[in-house]
Amino acid sequence: MPPGSRPVRARPRVMPLKADLETSVDQIISTRWAQRDGRVVPESDDSVKFIHDAVTLDATFVYADLADSTALAQRDKYLAAEVFQAFLNSTSRVMLSENGEIRSFDGDRVMAVFIGDDKNSRASRCALKINWVFSKIVKPKLEAAYSGKLAGFALNYAAGVDTGEVWAVRGGVRNNSDLVWVGRAPNLSAKLSAMRDGLNRTWITGAVYDRLERASKFANGLDMWTQRRWTQQGDMRVFCSNYSWQVS
Repeated sequence: MPPGSRPVRARPRVMPLKADLETSVDQIISTRWAQRDGRVVPESDDSVKFIHDAVTLDATFVYADLADSTALAQRDKYLAAEVFQAFLNSTSRVMLSENGEIRSFDGDRVMAVFIGDDKNSRASRCALKINWVFSKIVKPKLEAAYSGKLAGFALNYAAGVDTGEVWAVRGGVRNNSDLVWVGRAPNLSAKLSAMRDGLNRTWITGAVYDRLERASKFANGLDMWTQRRWTQQGDMRVFCSNYSWQVS
């Protein structure tokens, strides 16, 4: 090698994208699933592998979703960002206070996972607390600070809760991945959080309602939940509530 010259490093051979995609899909299809029961809510790290690795959980999901956020963002991005942050920050704090594990943010909504024997009662209580925080803190403070900018816009949201067995798997590619929740509960809780019915901001499925402790079902001897029929889901029993649970 001539004096002063640098060794030439061979560039790593990169597989063409088409061939890479075909290989990846073939590997996913041909690999057998490794499934194990989970005792904790997994995180999006190497605890769940990429290919055919699943953690099974019996879990309850809470989704909280701000209403009409697209219209707000189109009106004023600065204002929308502050509304999103106030809503997501407050909602996340309530979820954590009830020992929920936050696992997803998607624009203006947040999702938490609850496990344990009292998961349905904690998740439902969490949703009722979110209603109190939104009604007594978030909404009044935002409307007082931005009364002019929010004129004609009604701040609102809904929270959905469902329970059941799910698989936690990883989706994406290395360094660009997240957990994917496979099962009824995350799907239906997300759909319920899109319900819009005035002050009935909390929606739970019959499966959750049937497992509630008395304190999370009744207030002063009255049932806090009103039964409805969800025709879009085969006339499923769901329950809504306009009650709130005060945060101290």
